[in-house]
Amino acid sequence: MALSIRLSRGGSKKRPYYRIVVADARSPRDGRFIEKIGTYNPLLTKDSSERVKLDSDRAKHWLGVGAQPTDRVARFLDAAGVRERAARNNPNKGKPGEKATERAEERAEKLKAAQEAEAEAKAAPVEESTAETDAEAEAVIAAEVEATTEEPTSEAVEVADATAEQTPAAEA
Repeated sequence: MALSIRLSRGGSKKRPYYRIVVADARSPRDGRFIEKIGTYNPLLTKDSSERVKLDSDRAKHWLGVGAQPTDRVARFLDAAGVRERAARNNPNKGKPGEKATERAEERAEKLKAAQEAEAEAKAAPVEESTAETDAEAEAVIAAEVEATTEEPTSEAVEVADATAEQTPAAEA
């Protein structure tokens, strides 16, 4: 019979409470078990001594008989000093996915293009750039002058209408 040391869930909805049990590997999670060797209350603070209670003597006995702990229980046993647990290493866990790497590459390309454009703008002779900006400024000023001379403002139209109405009345 394959034995496992695992957690069996108890407690109400959204208020978990676990028993650390030794059970047949084929039995359901919250079903029949052979022996209860401790408890785990995840709602307590991590530094609380009541968070994990474990009978280390019974755990050693069941490990000697051949029971295999689950990952979470193996952490508890390691913290209690009953059984050493090898640290896991998953170097791919922190890597971004395909889409994220594509977006990052596109951002890098855009940034590089912007930096190259800045470098080209700085490398261009200063005289040419000032001549271009002077010509642009003159064109803008000319456009403003034409706009003001051709189209009277709405205030000027209202003033002209008001004076036109007053003049015939004064003559009569």
